[in-house]
Amino acid sequence: MATIQKKNVRGNKYWYIVESRRVDGKPRPIVLAYLGKADDLLKRLQGNVSYKLKSYSHGGVSALIDVAARLDIVSIINQHVKSSRSYMAKKPVRNNLTTGITFVLGAIGRVCMPTSKMGWGNWAKGTSVEYLLRCNLSKVDSQHFWDLMDSFPEDAIYQAEQEILTRLLDIYKIQTDTLFYDTTNFFTYIDTTNTHSDIAQRGKNKQHRNDLRQVGLAMVVSREDYIPLFHHSYQGNLQDAVVFREVIDKIKDRMQSLGLNQDTHTLVFDRGNNSKKNLDIVKSLGFNYVGALTPYHHKEIIGRAMEEMSTVKLNNESLAVYREKSTVWEDEKTILVFISDRLKAGQIRGVYQGLAKKEEKIKELQRSLANPKGKKRNREDLEKKIKTIVEGQYLKDILKWKLIETGDGKYYLDYQIDQEQLHSVEEKLGFRIIMTNRHEWTSREIITAYYGQSKIEYAFRNMKNPHHLALKPQYHWTDQKIKVHYFICVIGYMLSSIIWREARIKAGYTGSLDNLLDMLNNIRLGTMLEESKKSGRPKATYKLEQMSNQENMIMTALGIENAHNERPKIKNVGVYK
Repeated sequence: MATIQKKNVRGNKYWYIVESRRVDGKPRPIVLAYLGKADDLLKRLQGNVSYKLKSYSHGGVSALIDVAARLDIVSIINQHVKSSRSYMAKKPVRNNLTTGITFVLGAIGRVCMPTSKMGWGNWAKGTSVEYLLRCNLSKVDSQHFWDLMDSFPEDAIYQAEQEILTRLLDIYKIQTDTLFYDTTNFFTYIDTTNTHSDIAQRGKNKQHRNDLRQVGLAMVVSREDYIPLFHHSYQGNLQDAVVFREVIDKIKDRMQSLGLNQDTHTLVFDRGNNSKKNLDIVKSLGFNYVGALTPYHHKEIIGRAMEEMSTVKLNNESLAVYREKSTVWEDEKTILVFISDRLKAGQIRGVYQGLAKKEEKIKELQRSLANPKGKKRNREDLEKKIKTIVEGQYLKDILKWKLIETGDGKYYLDYQIDQEQLHSVEEKLGFRIIMTNRHEWTSREIITAYYGQSKIEYAFRNMKNPHHLALKPQYHWTDQKIKVHYFICVIGYMLSSIIWREARIKAGYTGSLDNLLDMLNNIRLGTMLEESKKSGRPKATYKLEQMSNQENMIMTALGIENAHNERPKIKNVGVYK
């Protein structure tokens, strides 16, 4: 049974609804509701009080702010602010917020609801971020972000990231024995005539938007938790192998700065980064590595593998594997060849799709030659055109053609699909070739490390997720702002990866990062404003909406179940604080 009880605090009497419950076998008073002073109760009974109820998205912003506070990201960023204009000035600067907290707010927005800097304020109004940080964000507009982004020089990005990661590794003890490197790119809407950006260039876009200027992103992530340990933004027209040569020294410096030794750590990268020159650099820097070779360019290895393969068990799956030590690019490597049924099916499908497209173009040229409309054709030009049509890995060997002159400058194009050659190509598909200088590793260990490359691909997919974590939209058009924007997005991904890690370890969470963020964003903080008809400041009561058992477990695992009462304390949020 519930009762009304009073409590004396500093000479004032406060009233509560209290219920007696057994806790650990003993009766304990449990407060169900706070009623206020006697005057407050009287006002309610007389109908002199009105209530306004509202709720805010809370779980996501609370979890992200908590991790940012633990890592002291705000203070680290503020230490590197350099500008002709001081952002720690005596006069108020843009809502009194420092560069550090502005970047953290931008990162949190990217994680929870990717939007433009202009749209950030509308998103923030629907969250508990103002309440948690004890500040008013009504004046945080796009200009606020742009100004403070200009206060952070490009050369500070690398150092600030390194300092954040040093704290991260010390606090969270993540696994760093195997690291994964890869690149991707993001298209922009920067106009062709824009001369303020050199980093945005046209290139082969991985989302097939070759018509737009793009910016590249190279990243290194950890094996277990997808934690970004290094990032580098670069010109969008650079090839992967060129970028690899540019950043490998920086990756080594980052590893050494974080206390990661090349002797005990292994870098895994895909075949797009391979070349003799690149492998020479990797060797000279003392890296342990696992990489891949293109089967088409190493047919002799495939030939040897097809004659002698053994079985390796991997995740309850049997793989046909061939292993040898051989010299590739003038250096001895352990080579593994194995067949992936999934890869083979996809490659065969790709061959037939490519063949169909080539055949359609050949038929189109046939029709054109059959109806020349009086035009004489040059044999050399025609042969060049046909070779361009049929070029491509494997396809030029499958599609056989013959150009027959019919007289008077006219030609007939005959072609056929070499079924025997097509069958031969099918037999050679599905092969993976892995190389490593980890000669002591078992075949299973090498394959497991290589398959881990999918972890960074997963990270890139997350950063292209339009609902969470997305690097786009980005409407910046100077190199400096673009690079700072990428830095902010990587911070956001770092924070969310830590949350996902903690939920998996401490609460046994098995879902994806995307689903976890959805769950957290749906945890809401309810507020009740009690307004008296008489003058006086409204009283606010904050309480979490009812949660499921899983939501309760996640909030407890992340240590934020009571964040709405014990709000986080972050240093250097405001200029005056």
